[in-house]
Amino acid sequence: MKTSIISAALGALALGVAFSTPAAAADTTACLITKTDTNPFFVKMKEGATAKAAELGVTLKSYAGKIDGDSESQVAAIETCIADGAKGILIAASDTKGIVPSVQKARDAGLLVIALDTPLEPLDSADMTFATDNLLAGELIGKWAAATLGDGAKDAKIAFLNLTPSQPSVDVLRNQGFMKGFGIDVKDINKIGDEDDPRIVGNDVTNGNEEGGRTAMENLLQKDPTINVVHTINEPAAAGAYEALKAVGREKDVLIVSVDGGCPGVQNVADGVIGATSQQYPLMMAALGVEAIKKFADTGEKPKATEGKDFFDTGVTLVTDKPAAGIDSIDTKAGKEKCWG
Repeated sequence: MKTSIISAALGALALGVAFSTPAAAADTTACLITKTDTNPFFVKMKEGATAKAAELGVTLKSYAGKIDGDSESQVAAIETCIADGAKGILIAASDTKGIVPSVQKARDAGLLVIALDTPLEPLDSADMTFATDNLLAGELIGKWAAATLGDGAKDAKIAFLNLTPSQPSVDVLRNQGFMKGFGIDVKDINKIGDEDDPRIVGNDVTNGNEEGGRTAMENLLQKDPTINVVHTINEPAAAGAYEALKAVGREKDVLIVSVDGGCPGVQNVADGVIGATSQQYPLMMAALGVEAIKKFADTGEKPKATEGKDFFDTGVTLVTDKPAAGIDSIDTKAGKEKCWG
């Protein structure tokens, strides 16, 4: 992602938790609904939305699921936002298909709905999506892993540590993107698990957290203890996978790749825990989302997609201290200047 884009962008259900500007300026109410309120990615997303709301005089109400995958809490949050008369909703959906009827109810009530990070299924269920190109994020780490292994890529033993059983779009895009980049025939690009490449040991789910990453890695090591490449949905899952590998003395001979670009994850790249990660920019997503809701409230205008794409692309950058020929990347020093969390 070009530096100019970054610099231009921005220098348990928690129902009823509001981050508000003074009442006199609170003409517009917006809702932010994230998967959890503990994952650093969503913490930073909330920070970006809160700061931009204060700047624009928007009242922001923030909600979150108890864990990644808690769609029921997100449905309840949408109902609350409709009842409160919000002008718009920013949502990182846990269940990208199951949430659609609730999203449609909000749109029918006149709210602008923007998907953050995780596209809904179908994509046009939201008015717009502000997100990383998650397919590209996966493809970058897949290409890097294949290039790093060189001739060894043809005999790799690959474990996939995904998100949840419901296969939300962000999970599918990163998983399938990695396969494309690595040179695996993905069959149906909209589905995880139908590939027949013998290099794939298996898929397991992590709920996007460290404990889940550790358990999933343990499960797949039982299936094949010779695994030497691990794709993880995010950096907390990668940290858990590393701990599981370390427990069996395999941490130095397994290549782990991931997506996020949070400060702890970039540090893990610097420390050799993760070989490479695709850095995304959650603060930008949320801040631009608040701007879009405010503009919609003032003018009725809805946001437009990035030229040539069907969503608004907030960028992605490969971060590694072991660059591979032909693959653009930045080192961890530069990654730390752009990281979050």
